[in-house]
Amino acid sequence: MRKFENQVQLIKYEILKEVSRFTYEGKLNQMVNEIPYIVDPGPEPRYRCCLYHERAITADRVKMAMGGDKNNPNIIEVLDTACDQCPVNRYVITETCRGCLAHRCESACPVNAITITDHRAVIDYSKCIECGRCKNACPYNAIADVMRPCRRACPTGAIEINDNKKAVINNDKCIQCGACVYQCPFGAIQDKSQIVEVINLLKEAEKSNEIHPYAIIAPAFASQFEYANLGQIIRGIKLLGFKDVIEVALGADMISEHETLELVEHLKDHSFMTSSCCPAFVKYIENEYPEVTENISNSVSPMIATSKLIKSIDDKAVVVFIGPCVAKKAEKDLPKLSGITDYVLTFEELVAMIDSRGIKLETLEEASLNNASYFGRMFASTGGLSKSITEVVKKKKLDIDVVPVICDGIKECDKALKIAKMDRLKGNFIEGMACVGGCIKGPVTMHHGTKDVKKLENYCSSTIEKDSKESLRIFDVTNIDLNKK
Repeated sequence: MRKFENQVQLIKYEILKEVSRFTYEGKLNQMVNEIPYIVDPGPEPRYRCCLYHERAITADRVKMAMGGDKNNPNIIEVLDTACDQCPVNRYVITETCRGCLAHRCESACPVNAITITDHRAVIDYSKCIECGRCKNACPYNAIADVMRPCRRACPTGAIEINDNKKAVINNDKCIQCGACVYQCPFGAIQDKSQIVEVINLLKEAEKSNEIHPYAIIAPAFASQFEYANLGQIIRGIKLLGFKDVIEVALGADMISEHETLELVEHLKDHSFMTSSCCPAFVKYIENEYPEVTENISNSVSPMIATSKLIKSIDDKAVVVFIGPCVAKKAEKDLPKLSGITDYVLTFEELVAMIDSRGIKLETLEEASLNNASYFGRMFASTGGLSKSITEVVKKKKLDIDVVPVICDGIKECDKALKIAKMDRLKGNFIEGMACVGGCIKGPVTMHHGTKDVKKLENYCSSTIEKDSKESLRIFDVTNIDLNKK
């Protein structure tokens, strides 16, 4: 049975499913205003203060499912109607305050923002600088840190609060990692969808031999479906109207060798190189460490490499990436990469499309999947790229000692970049992943379970191909340009 990780995910799914259904039926324009009444039938609200508020939020979610604000370049937006105006003041004195004699909280405050009134600590928020010293000093743990979940999750400080106490995104700081999308408990931050465009593409392809839609699927899909096996998932995707389903891990195999050889050349003139497969990590470097950008790998991501491979074989191909990543939606539109991968969907959107067509994955006959190597599939987990590069060095007997610095999440990336900037890095290759755990823990995965890594490992081990050379043996990749520039 379909299981949802939380109610936010369920609500998002219900809306995406209705949008998909009406798009397939060619009735979206006529029915768009009816979707809030279908999803929130009443008479009582399910989650919010009143039914009218609930329907207003659903209407905004429908807009996001249809592409969101075209004037906003960010693929992530805050739904003003859904933002719950969480407490802005970060530290709060709780009922457990004993008004003790020590007054350590008062003494610890560097700006005299805490006073003791009626045997109880009181914070003057006009002075408070949110340093947290009072919280650390309190012997009773009576001071709570109630920072908004979206602000706590954002690794770059891109979430700000406006005069109405609503969250807003500073696009100049945002790296579009999607952490806020996953962490907001009210689902008030959402990624724009291309689900309508993709469905219309599939419908058009049914009428025309000039359009060949391909789905390329990220290896993280191995951990996403608990009620169907991988072959059934592939069959279900094909039933949506895709000509074929290709593993993005094949692109990872292409990148493994290309990036390894690039590293060999790069280290002749530089002390280190960073990975480039995670677009949020690359964006973080560009925003926060511009002096390090010359050390970013020039290799394209596996998504782009797979798209290039398909289009080198079929000049009528239209490529749709399906994965766990919000940042991929931004990557496909980068000036140097625009038009290579045509559309990006998430696993959440894929599930909504499948269910809107009444496809029961668990009942389907299995379909085969183009085999990538163990190492290409392992790109979905933190450290997978470094393993692959190390394997290429071993197989090719290259004269290089690769010392990877594996960074699991932006905090670790930031630490490594700071050290590298000071020329004190104990390694020569920084593998950066914005999501802790890697792609299998992406913000728009269907769940973030403890068994995900094991499922990915089983998927990787099931491959027939031993390495990238074997997985790519039937393809001519010699003329495919895998450089960004």
